[in-house]
Amino acid sequence: MIAIEYHADLKEVQSDEALNRLLSDAEQAAPFDRLAWWQGLAAHCGAAPLLAVARNGAGLAVLPLQAASGQAGTATLTGLANWYTFRLRPIASPAADAPRLLTALARDLARRARRVTLSGLPDEDGSAALTERAFRAAGWIVRREACDTNHVLHLNGRAFDEYLASRPGPLRSTLKRKGGKVETRVLTAFDAAVWDEYEAIYAESWKPSEGSPAFLRAFAEQEGRAGRLRLGLARAEGRAVAAQMWTVEGGTAFIHKLAHREDARALSPGSVLSAALFRHVIDGDHVAMVDFGTGNDGYKRDWMEEVRPRYRLDMFRPFAPGNWPVFAGQAIRRLARKGNHG
Repeated sequence: MIAIEYHADLKEVQSDEALNRLLSDAEQAAPFDRLAWWQGLAAHCGAAPLLAVARNGAGLAVLPLQAASGQAGTATLTGLANWYTFRLRPIASPAADAPRLLTALARDLARRARRVTLSGLPDEDGSAALTERAFRAAGWIVRREACDTNHVLHLNGRAFDEYLASRPGPLRSTLKRKGGKVETRVLTAFDAAVWDEYEAIYAESWKPSEGSPAFLRAFAEQEGRAGRLRLGLARAEGRAVAAQMWTVEGGTAFIHKLAHREDARALSPGSVLSAALFRHVIDGDHVAMVDFGTGNDGYKRDWMEEVRPRYRLDMFRPFAPGNWPVFAGQAIRRLARKGNHG
């Protein structure tokens, strides 16, 4: 017997021992798979959570969702994620029959939504394929497409110096020429004064305005308390010119945020600080992998060695009238493409 439940109030999850344990940092080795991450999105980023849960005895499967419009009860649901999230995926307990539970969940979701859109799904772990099969088996029409890229580095036992020797020549030359002009520091605990400097640097960087500074600060404080924060700061002649926020856990270093002052660009402070952080996590934390998140920025290719796709799944209830305009638009676009190639 599979039981289906939904949680719009994430405090309910904390009182459910099995569910709370599954979504804790004791069980999940990445922030994006944890209850605390979703609570942060709800508290600081305006998300309207709807945690969909299927359980069968000790087996649990969780699909993190939110109301697309920011209002509960909408006919369209999306993944509980935003610009800070590296990836989204269903979470299942070790004892779970994940395909069966997710199919039951997808079947029940048809009573609540006419459309479910999930973006940022990985497939190196089979998450995208598993979710697609579950919704198809439950009778949904599913469209799958690549929507983003994820740059990662597998160290394969290399120390920092060996890794650095394999980097592109221009990057190594920059680090050699500029390294002595910038002083770097890597903190492993949250420091309010350093965080203020990070925010000041970000405000003067090339980056767009921050989506939710309160979310990022709360996350940094949380990771600092857990010992997972790696907060880097670079100074030139005593002035803070670059800052980066990384976290480390489960053998992986996650690069969350980086920024440098535009007027210090000639010093390449971002590259110099990145090198200091790479050295710290490789030789100090002994990580096996570095994850540079999503986006196909050119500078990521200087540091990373593998590009993995991220997928979007758009799921539609076939007989829901609200989906008919979408189907009509898709049919018109297909005919137009066919005509252009005719």
